[in-house]
Amino acid sequence: MEHEGEIRMDPYGESTVIGPGGLRLRRWREEDLPAVLRAYEDPAMRRWLAVQVSGPDGAADWLEAQRTGWAAGTRFAFAVTEGGREDELLGNVVMKQLDLVNGRAEMGYWTTAPARGRGVASRALAALTDWAFTTFAEQGLIRLELLHQVDNVASCRVAEKCGFPLARVIPALPPDYPLDGHVHAREAPAAATVSPPAGRRGEAAGTGGGRASGR
Repeated sequence: MEHEGEIRMDPYGESTVIGPGGLRLRRWREEDLPAVLRAYEDPAMRRWLAVQVSGPDGAADWLEAQRTGWAAGTRFAFAVTEGGREDELLGNVVMKQLDLVNGRAEMGYWTTAPARGRGVASRALAALTDWAFTTFAEQGLIRLELLHQVDNVASCRVAEKCGFPLARVIPALPPDYPLDGHVHAREAPAAATVSPPAGRRGEAAGTGGGRASGR
């Protein structure tokens, strides 16, 4: 029987994370290419995400980047789906820029247009946060950060209700980053706990990511 927050994984092999409300986070597959293309056609995705995907070749390159990230142990991206409907893409959630020397990593996410308004982003982020701290606790992971542009209010809400309070504001760096950015951070729990359920639902397409990172 599957339970909320249950983690079935080998960090460098096949992984499935069971999240709140029936969410299932699974590895990206080659057959997800059409869904990735549809997701990136959304104007909100084009507005908020630092890295864009265009055309079948671009989507194939994006999927390959997720695969190589897992192989390198630096980027762990999951397709967000629901139990019993795993072919219907709801979004992407990722732990990236993993730096175990300093015990840090960055979190990111995006949701598809039809999935917004259902608390998908906050539930997926909560599940990935628990997975990250559980999976990499012995390797010294102690801090997760989430970055977004200052005017992405919905992403701010998602971060805060998942236990990522605002840590600092980083200045704009035009032309690529014309506005200031928010850095939210969450420290590793002293003991294994499960993230609290999400409250209000965010409507954001996703986070813009850091200056050296992309979706």
